[in-house]
Amino acid sequence: MASFVFAYLVEIAEKGKTMLQFWFQLLLQWRYAGIVFLMAVESTVIPIPSEIIIPPAAYWASMGEMNFWWVVVAGMVGSYLGSSLSYLFARKVGRPFLEKYGKYFFLTPEKLAFAEKWTIRYGTAGIFMARMLPVARHLVSLPAGFLKMNFVRFSLATLLGSGLWCWVLAWFGKKVIGDQPGLLQDPAMLVHVLKDKLIYFVGAVIIFGALYFFVQYQRKKIQSTAVLHE
Repeated sequence: MASFVFAYLVEIAEKGKTMLQFWFQLLLQWRYAGIVFLMAVESTVIPIPSEIIIPPAAYWASMGEMNFWWVVVAGMVGSYLGSSLSYLFARKVGRPFLEKYGKYFFLTPEKLAFAEKWTIRYGTAGIFMARMLPVARHLVSLPAGFLKMNFVRFSLATLLGSGLWCWVLAWFGKKVIGDQPGLLQDPAMLVHVLKDKLIYFVGAVIIFGALYFFVQYQRKKIQSTAVLHE
């Protein structure tokens, strides 16, 4: 499949077509396998927005081309595969390698430092939330790997977070593109409209996360105080 994908990409580039047309053609021709592949790539540091993968597939599902829930499952599986590969790669090569060579695959030292601080501070819960947040979802697998986070906990948080994010994207894609099918012809506008719609969900995730970590902090503080008074 991979050899076909790259050969097809070259063919499209030679014909002067856009990358969006490539993604859409891949989704239409390979269906669930295309979703898995593209979401796996999207879950690494390669900047493919998930807003142009799951939403169109969900819209086509509403038109009878695919099944809505299998679109969500395929997206979740792809996200997990890409995230796991990033995790295992980072665990193998370590932080110094990523810091030195990350610039060659879209990973700046600032991004790496941000992802590392996020993972150290928020742990497994942070991995879950990061799957639904811009920037963070593309990066957190790397520090999780070189910090040697427990792989079972990492996997569970990734599957749950990715599954929820894919469902949200699919729901919005079905609704938004269903109301404005012309968005499929304008990738920039499609991403812009979806991000505007999703901003409330992302905001809710941030607020929920802040409350969760505040409660955890207060609980640890109370426990520490209790220990001191024993």
